[in-house]
Amino acid sequence: MKTDITYISLIGSHAAIGLLIYLNESLAKVYFLSALSYFIYRIVVVSEREKTFEVLKACAYFVGAEVLLRMTKGAFSYEAGKYVVILLVLFGMLYKGLSGKGYPYFIYLIFLVPSIFVASTTLSFDANFRTNIAFVLSGPVCLGLAALFCYDKKITYSQMSQIMLYMALPIIAHAIYIFFYVPNLQDVITSAASNRAASGGWGANQVSAILGLGIFIMTIRLFANSPTIGLKILNAIVIMLLSFRAIVTFSRGGVITAFIAIVIFLFYYYGRVSAKRKNELISIFALFFFSLVITWFVSSNQTNGLINLRYENKDHLGREKADLSTGRGELFMHELDGFISSPFFGIGSSRAKDARIEETGQGTTSHSEVSRTLAEHGFFGVIILIILIFKPLAMRSRNKQNYYFYAFMAFWFLTINHMSMRIAMPAFIYALALLNVTHEKNPIRRKQFAN
Repeated sequence: MKTDITYISLIGSHAAIGLLIYLNESLAKVYFLSALSYFIYRIVVVSEREKTFEVLKACAYFVGAEVLLRMTKGAFSYEAGKYVVILLVLFGMLYKGLSGKGYPYFIYLIFLVPSIFVASTTLSFDANFRTNIAFVLSGPVCLGLAALFCYDKKITYSQMSQIMLYMALPIIAHAIYIFFYVPNLQDVITSAASNRAASGGWGANQVSAILGLGIFIMTIRLFANSPTIGLKILNAIVIMLLSFRAIVTFSRGGVITAFIAIVIFLFYYYGRVSAKRKNELISIFALFFFSLVITWFVSSNQTNGLINLRYENKDHLGREKADLSTGRGELFMHELDGFISSPFFGIGSSRAKDARIEETGQGTTSHSEVSRTLAEHGFFGVIILIILIFKPLAMRSRNKQNYYFYAFMAFWFLTINHMSMRIAMPAFIYALALLNVTHEKNPIRRKQFAN
């Protein structure tokens, strides 16, 4: 009961944070500095045995808060979310060291370097070298360092649940902020295109992605961490609120990614539980499905049916759109051309965007980390992708008990192919897949003998 009250209090307090930041955006800076101070303090003072867990909770929290802090200018820079995660995992490495088995991620980080030297000769004169390099490499570096820290570190399923909760809490605050920012959707939705205004005045792709993460996490909690009917209902309500705000951004990537990752998680989770638990999961699924259906009908009503057209790949007049990927396919092929033109060293970091500015006058940022990596890193990019895909699979072949693994990997891969690595979230989710998740050990009770 005490645990339930604490959980409800955490959700309620973060809903309040979202409201307070909406009322006074300058409070976002106080929120950021307070959270950073708190987590650094916790990492320093906790016992050696708890260091890894505290670092991961801290990283998770700032991953969840990153887009909200960007929207409200609460952090010290646009890329602060990635920089904070990098800082925290470096703290973790200082305290807990690294696994020697994670050495391929050293190679991965080293292979990012040549593209910087290539970029120094290929970027146009007008390009800001430092800013452009930081923008495209902060995500990959964040992933490499987080992967090095997490690789084969042991945590329990209970700890993993708390880590994911720490990601979800600031996302709940973010959703509340958007609810107050856009109280009436019909005032801002006039087409079936991705909608910045309905996303709280920020990039719909980023908002959809982070809300999708919240949907994914809260769905896991609904199925795996809701022991009472009250908590099941509460978690279902939170899922509905997050889903509604994600859907009406009109950015499909985050919603579809969440849905696919949830299906994968449920497949592996259902296969690991007892027959009695399987029966309970069926009733929970009914609640989950009902919640999603209600959410979709409300979303359709609030958008005058335009959201239906969006997911049918039609414009506001009901005409079929020629490009399902909304231009992403063309960007992908353009970057593959860059790889073909410079297959060994690549065209250099940030050169793909820079070249589009020269050719079309528009610096459209890549949406696929795969094609960008190949174009800008060349042959080194091929090795980078091989490491990223096959190293976790090799680890999985030796340890198959983590039922989060494939869901995390799918979430990472789908995210980097619809929004590249604009935020820290895909890097951290990837790193979580590398943890060695174990069940809690029951204490051994020894019989006491009288003297």
